[in-house]
Amino acid sequence: MIAITFALSAESSGLVGLLREKKRASSSNGKIVYGKIENKSVAILHTGVGRKSCQLKIDNFLRTEQPRRLISSGFAGAAREDFQVGDLIVAENFSDRESLSAAQRILANGNLRTAKLFTSTTIVDSIDARNEIACTNGADAVDMETEVIAQACSVRGVPMLSLRVISDSLREPFPLPPSILFDIERQRTNAAKLSLYLINHPGALFDLLRFARQITQARRILTDAIITLVSQL
Repeated sequence: MIAITFALSAESSGLVGLLREKKRASSSNGKIVYGKIENKSVAILHTGVGRKSCQLKIDNFLRTEQPRRLISSGFAGAAREDFQVGDLIVAENFSDRESLSAAQRILANGNLRTAKLFTSTTIVDSIDARNEIACTNGADAVDMETEVIAQACSVRGVPMLSLRVISDSLREPFPLPPSILFDIERQRTNAAKLSLYLINHPGALFDLLRFARQITQARRILTDAIITLVSQL
């Protein structure tokens, strides 16, 4: 079985919709969807956003499941100018050598780029903050879960590939302040808070619609890449 992790269903919904023999489970491991891609069995785990949620769920998951490989997937934010929305990245600093080589070979005809990924403890939205991360850590992109997943896989000897798609870039950033866009403690968007913000900032609605299009594009590209990758692993 190949395990595939995402923070949220907004990232995984395209892939989940294509699974055969699908069944869902919900436990202390988090929300898991089992199914098949081609003839390969997969388990899709939703870790939630950030280290705290992810640590608990990935540890519980790997105590009960024994995947032959794990793909840590989802969205990432660009930390350099030439990374754009829709770019696929494989993180060389969080992927084992065999998995990295396989991804580079299988996805060679796509827009795959080998990069260094930085796992942040907070949502990083400002250009200055991303530039600082790039300079200090040599990072090309930012996420909030991969380092935690990589550590858990390393402890249990599970080969891991970090595959992400750029959902927001320095040129196409988040549409709203992070605190409005997503509440990490509650692991959801606060609808009342969002509505109040849009009432007071009506122009932000256009930015939100633009971001929704970015997300749709990024999810489609990531879904296609995972289908291609898993079917050949």
